Amino acid sequence: MGGAVPCEHPPPRLSMREDPSKPSGARSPSMPIPRPADVPYNDWHRVALPAPEAFKPSLPVSVVMPCHRTPPEVLARTLAALEGQTYPRELFELLIVDDGSEPPLQAPRSPLNLRVVRQARRGFGIARARNTGARAAAHDIILFLDGDSLAEAEWMAAHARWHHIVSDVLTLGFRTHVSMGGIDPETIRGRPGSLRELFADRQADPPWVEPYMLRTNDLRTRSDDLFWAVVGGNFGIGRAFYWSVGGSDESFARWGLEETEFAWRAYTRGALLAPVRAAFAWHQGRWTEGRDAKRRSARVQRGKVAHLIAHPSFRDSRPGRIYRVPRFVVTIDAGSCPAEQIIAVVGRVLADRIQDLVVRIDTGGNDDEERLTWLGDAFGPDPRVRVAPARSALEEFPAAAFHVRLPATVSARNLVHRLYVHLGGAVMAIAPLPDGTRLSIVRSWALHRARRTGRKPEDFGEFRTIKPGRLRLKAVSPQGEAERSKLRAAINIAAKWKRLLERTRDSAGGHSPAGLMVRALLARTRSMSGTANRADEQEHADDRPR
Repeated sequence: MGGAVPCEHPPPRLSMREDPSKPSGARSPSMPIPRPADVPYNDWHRVALPAPEAFKPSLPVSVVMPCHRTPPEVLARTLAALEGQTYPRELFELLIVDDGSEPPLQAPRSPLNLRVVRQARRGFGIARARNTGARAAAHDIILFLDGDSLAEAEWMAAHARWHHIVSDVLTLGFRTHVSMGGIDPETIRGRPGSLRELFADRQADPPWVEPYMLRTNDLRTRSDDLFWAVVGGNFGIGRAFYWSVGGSDESFARWGLEETEFAWRAYTRGALLAPVRAAFAWHQGRWTEGRDAKRRSARVQRGKVAHLIAHPSFRDSRPGRIYRVPRFVVTIDAGSCPAEQIIAVVGRVLADRIQDLVVRIDTGGNDDEERLTWLGDAFGPDPRVRVAPARSALEEFPAAAFHVRLPATVSARNLVHRLYVHLGGAVMAIAPLPDGTRLSIVRSWALHRARRTGRKPEDFGEFRTIKPGRLRLKAVSPQGEAERSKLRAAINIAAKWKRLLERTRDSAGGHSPAGLMVRALLARTRSMSGTANRADEQEHADDRPR
């Protein structure tokens, strides 16, 4: 269980304070310094941006364009559209990443600042191509555009306006598909208006994302599936943030869902997802071309992404499955509690109604050798449990959806599920305990955003306090666990006596002398087992919070 598969050549580690531009190029003092998003939820509309007509670009842009066997006429049209950008030409470069074309791709003559970067073909390589281009990029802002897409004149400026202000924004461009019959590069260069006007008389496929935008109020609802809206062939991101997310997962070697998996990681790391309708591109050719093959490939890919995207729409959350990236990460604060008490709490968590989880036992630096050995022996073979992990939960599982912390002093049946229900649409919920400790559940994206801004997770949305009684917590102690073990043993003994008693009945329904002895022993154990049974019945009665 972990993050994305590392790149073939790991990207440089860049902090948000480092200058990720050219090795010899220093940032001009007049250039704005983008800051992390500091708005609640995905409320991108709260960011103070300059109006499009007042926006004056000052930051350079690298456009990364993956290509594989792109026909010369298709690439020529794409470059013709980029030549007409309103963004100052001296402020952007174009990197064409040739994914193992045979013969190697040759870029047409162009006045653009253009480079061709090649990589060997190893299956469908668009994820690798994006990383290759991002490594070669000279500038802080990276815009990804497919090699067969025609960008409207305002496309680059519409993306870049956001990246001048916000360092961890992921800008989502829009696109549609249209036939290119009769359109050549000179037609594109010489058009009197926009590409939309040029294609006005052609049938275009409606942008698939528009119904989704309607449902989510342009990505401003509290829905946890906003990442679905990211379209791989038209999006923008800061270079440092791109690598902090992990770049594209190069293990994707067939068509489909590689951009969705990247979008999930960006989303869980607190990226602000900003839909930018003015960043519009026209895909050359209708969507129906090769549609069936794409759908088959996407179906095959779902088995892979189920392990990487910790969202119910991608995986079966019923018991019995273990996924590489868990949806819930539960950290148990062990404190000075003895091993048998910790084991009991972990056991309750592993038996929770929510099964898509891992458990971390945080010993807090208490390195008692006997306790660590006991815990290691108890959970070492279980892939769902980490004993005294070296890294923090956020570092070990950055793409999990939720992080939960529990003290080892209390427990309850289906406690993780109850916390999740009480969280609702909030960002964070806590249940304070009389001894000063607390239980908490928080969304991963809020933790990441808080870390970048120096604020608290609860600053980014609704915060809830849960009364401990609503969770039906029970104190856990070594003595209590020993007593519970005795009660369980009594239940087992009573069941055995009962079965033996049934076998000692005579033909008249009475009992032999041996049976009467068994009956007396059964009576002695019933009082003990009855206590445990009543406790179990109370716990199982209703798991819904009141």
